[in-house]
Amino acid sequence: MTAATRSDRTPVSHAGGLLRHRDFRLLWTGQTVSSIGSNVTTVALPLVAVAVLDAGTFQVAVLTAAAWLPWLLIGLPAGAWVDRLPRRPVMVACDLFRALLFLSVPLAAALDRLTVWHLLLVALSAGVARVFFETADQVYLPVLLRPEQLPEGNAKLHAAQTASYVVGPGVAGLIAQLIGAVTALLLDAISFLVSAVCLLRIRTVEPRVRRVDQSRSLRRDIAEGLRFVARDPYLRVLTVFGAASNIGLTGYQAVLVVFLVRELRLEPGLVGVLIAVMSAGGIIGALLATTLGRRCGTARALLIGAAFTGPPALLIPLAAPGIGLAWPALGGLLIGLGVAIGNVVKGAFRQTYTPHHLLGRVTVSMHLLNYGTIPLAALLAGAIGARYGVGTAIFVMTAWLALTPLILLIGPIRRRRDLPAAPAAS
Repeated sequence: MTAATRSDRTPVSHAGGLLRHRDFRLLWTGQTVSSIGSNVTTVALPLVAVAVLDAGTFQVAVLTAAAWLPWLLIGLPAGAWVDRLPRRPVMVACDLFRALLFLSVPLAAALDRLTVWHLLLVALSAGVARVFFETADQVYLPVLLRPEQLPEGNAKLHAAQTASYVVGPGVAGLIAQLIGAVTALLLDAISFLVSAVCLLRIRTVEPRVRRVDQSRSLRRDIAEGLRFVARDPYLRVLTVFGAASNIGLTGYQAVLVVFLVRELRLEPGLVGVLIAVMSAGGIIGALLATTLGRRCGTARALLIGAAFTGPPALLIPLAAPGIGLAWPALGGLLIGLGVAIGNVVKGAFRQTYTPHHLLGRVTVSMHLLNYGTIPLAALLAGAIGARYGVGTAIFVMTAWLALTPLILLIGPIRRRRDLPAAPAAS
């Protein structure tokens, strides 16, 4: 692959960091705005289903499953396609497509045509676009930044994303309380348009994608990415840990809104505030991750993050009206802290460790298992909630999450201070 023309890939002063980097600043701004919009939807969509369409626990869980199902259905070919295509046009097209999808919900509601099936179709279609966008985004960041800038870049992007976990639910709850949950989805549509505009203003010229041998099949490209992950001892254990922890995380989150509204009788505004507080730890974790990795070592930082992700989950089932809401707030805050540390360290590691021509396929191969468990977890939590009660579903999923950090003790990570810079074969 030819070298990129990178007008902004000059050294970045410590005082301003990457926020002095024009193209990164545009990418960061667009993703921050779209993340806030998406996290408005995370709360607004189930609120629409529960409050407007009177959907049941299982139906709300299916909405979550639909949003993540595309990783199982098209994840692998999407990774191979992204490695063959220019990434920025893919990302812009995905943003515009998602803007149209979320505009359709308030339009259908205004025409009195909104149904649960409509919400499911929107969630599923937006999930397809997300597969392509996130895969392209992981490959695009190393185009803008030098390898030594990637930890800071990932930390800033993740800090913004986790900040949106705080702002988005609060905004969704407030709007739902004042003018209705359907209106909140307009914010998500607008946020994707802002993201598309920011991407179009980036000046860095993306390197021409390596010409693919026409005799080379898509199946062979997919297999190459899968083999790289399966044979690598670091990527393999990180993939299994991510998949297992996502079962617990998604499981309790898929039914959390139903639990708070129907079991604890909370108003939509308070639901948004509580979920925002539970997510606030992610901001702290993202800000600490780079420093923690530098001082303690990146491998040890992963283990520390996992310790915060697991056991604190047991606090969430203790939720009760009034002062009892402090338990899920504290548990969610600690989980967010741990998840953010792990995601920042893991993201930078994958981008520098993996050969660039394989990065799209390796990313999506890991996401296939990591994200592929999410729809299954949502359906499982919904089924448990429908059969035994939503409180039982919350308990089962958080108990599972508490045990998942043990997976990182399998393999070489526990014996190292830092993760390696390149595969041993290199």
